[in-house]
Amino acid sequence: MTAARLAVDIGGTFTDVAVERDERRWTAKVLTTPAAPEQGVLEGVRQVLAAAALAPADIALAIHGTTLATNAIIERKGARTALLTTEGFRDVLALGNESRYDQYDLNIELPEPLVPRRWRLPVTERLDNTGRVLLPLDEAEVAAQVTFMRAAGIESVAIGFLHAFVNPAHERRAAAILRELWPEVPVSLSSEVSPEMREWERFSTTVANAYVQPLMASYLRRLESGLREMDLGCPLFLMLSGGGLTTLETAARFPIRLVESGPAGGAIFSAHVARQRGLDRVLSFDMGGTTAKICMIDDYRPQASRSFEVARVGRFRKGSGLPLRIPVIEMVEIGAGGGSIAHVDAMGLIHVGPESAGADPGPACYGRGGTRPAVTDANLALGRYDPEHFAGGALRLHPEPARDALAAAIGGRLGLSAEMAALGVVEMVDENMANAARVHAIESGKGFEGRTIIAFGGGGPVHGCRVAEKLGVRRILVPTGAGVGSAIGFLRAPVAYEVVRSLYQRFGSFDVPAVNALLGAMAAEAAGVVAQGSFGAPTTEGRLAYMRYVGQGHEIAVPLPARDLTEADVREIRALYDVEYTRFYDRPVPGSDVEVLSFAVTVATLTEAIEPVADVVPAPGPAPIRAQMVRDTVTGEVAAWPVFARAAIAPGAVLSGPCIVAEDETSTLVGAGWTCRMDGLGYLELMRDA
Repeated sequence: MTAARLAVDIGGTFTDVAVERDERRWTAKVLTTPAAPEQGVLEGVRQVLAAAALAPADIALAIHGTTLATNAIIERKGARTALLTTEGFRDVLALGNESRYDQYDLNIELPEPLVPRRWRLPVTERLDNTGRVLLPLDEAEVAAQVTFMRAAGIESVAIGFLHAFVNPAHERRAAAILRELWPEVPVSLSSEVSPEMREWERFSTTVANAYVQPLMASYLRRLESGLREMDLGCPLFLMLSGGGLTTLETAARFPIRLVESGPAGGAIFSAHVARQRGLDRVLSFDMGGTTAKICMIDDYRPQASRSFEVARVGRFRKGSGLPLRIPVIEMVEIGAGGGSIAHVDAMGLIHVGPESAGADPGPACYGRGGTRPAVTDANLALGRYDPEHFAGGALRLHPEPARDALAAAIGGRLGLSAEMAALGVVEMVDENMANAARVHAIESGKGFEGRTIIAFGGGGPVHGCRVAEKLGVRRILVPTGAGVGSAIGFLRAPVAYEVVRSLYQRFGSFDVPAVNALLGAMAAEAAGVVAQGSFGAPTTEGRLAYMRYVGQGHEIAVPLPARDLTEADVREIRALYDVEYTRFYDRPVPGSDVEVLSFAVTVATLTEAIEPVADVVPAPGPAPIRAQMVRDTVTGEVAAWPVFARAAIAPGAVLSGPCIVAEDETSTLVGAGWTCRMDGLGYLELMRDA
């Protein structure tokens, strides 16, 4: 018997827990405890261990992902942070790159920097673009600013100097002075957090890291202590936004790399399911209690990026958020979940989200004091949920408060019954999610033809059919454990770490020894982090160079061999850039030199090879366990929909919609015109009639 592995995903409404051992899985879903998130985690761990009849000592590895860092930035609940920066550059955070995400909006709203101007503190120092010292660091000024910060009640400090990504000496010396005079304050250096050119992105990422570091470090230590008190002495790893795992110590030092850790687990989960079914083009659709996450996955790999925006002030508006320069799985995330609150605006239009009822008080139907209607209230009023069996019966829903909230906030304003108001709310949230998917596809230069939606999260299987209809997608997969898909994704992720460094090079004067020295040091750093949690497992290394034609504004990633480069390699890489550029933009730019801005090295443990599952023979369908009166969101008609227990459906069995397939963590709605078939893996495959 093999050792068991544990995964925990904290969402805005629910905390999901999964344990796997010997190809068996047990799951639990408990309400998140916002005031002390570790309490919800510990309760979920107790429940899942009891269900699996396992002792804490049976767990060999624990993996955790959370959106706490993201929520702290969005809600502006981080530490009082100061930025120590080069004299003359204190306003970089406010100026940004001077672009406007809507050039015709005269009253455009831009995101407020996390650090107000009074706490952006300049000191005398200056390096040139090669790292040569032009002005030495004025250490007396640094000491004076430490005195000011202590008097102002600063709780965390970010240090971002000009050109520190080339030469970190001044940043490190300033940090040494800070730690000598004020040893208890957390310090984040831009040369460690985001050692790349572009001051705005580098400073913004470093400030965000400092902003959430005290909160995240304190939480992670409390969680570690709580697990130890439960006699869970196994290593604890954290899911990174880029799809890999890292140690608790690294996560506490660079918590900004955790901002999308929960959604990243969902994308890894979808990619794993796609490999199992041999589907090379899928759309990952993860709808939870607070947000919906949509990700394009091609050739079994989620889209990756090195840039990310958090706390956008313009919905779907690229450039309206705070920029973060971190490795991340690229996806679109919107405030459309079960707890998203609905309201009617001044023009009489229904809006849903991004504000969420969360776990406390939660939607009105939770009976915990919530009075404003949420998506879960609307689904309940439409008959999609059985009040006695929600979340496996762990949470009883109350229909009357849900109807009252819908009637008061929506129906009363529009002259609709509570049920018709609920239909409007559900239709709006489905359209919001479909529109987010359209925008994401357009920004990615991709389409939906031939794609399969992999629906999971508590709400994904509930809303999957209608979203698919809006997008023109004809097939949906609902895997086993869909209600806790992100947590299961953590168990599929490799231990991995990416290091990015800037070293400006032109192919006309490429310095091969300098590049090899940089790449070797980066590989050693990444391998050192991975070695802390790989337990001797074999690893793979990937190298990239981010290049552009001289004079252009953005780069293209080109793979490099994972070894020292030779002069012959340089010529081949230059030719490969033209090929990649042509793939994106149809034709190269002959005669133009190419410049390299940054290099990236990723070390990861090898992932297990997967053979697509064989098909199964047809089997008879089970008898329904009950019927529910459900209002169809397309026709508005009410009819009795049969409800089937997922555990009773045999592989090969086919069900015709409309019907509901119920399980503990979620329900799958099979709409009219859809059929549902159980495949050989126990996954539900929904197909829309021609």
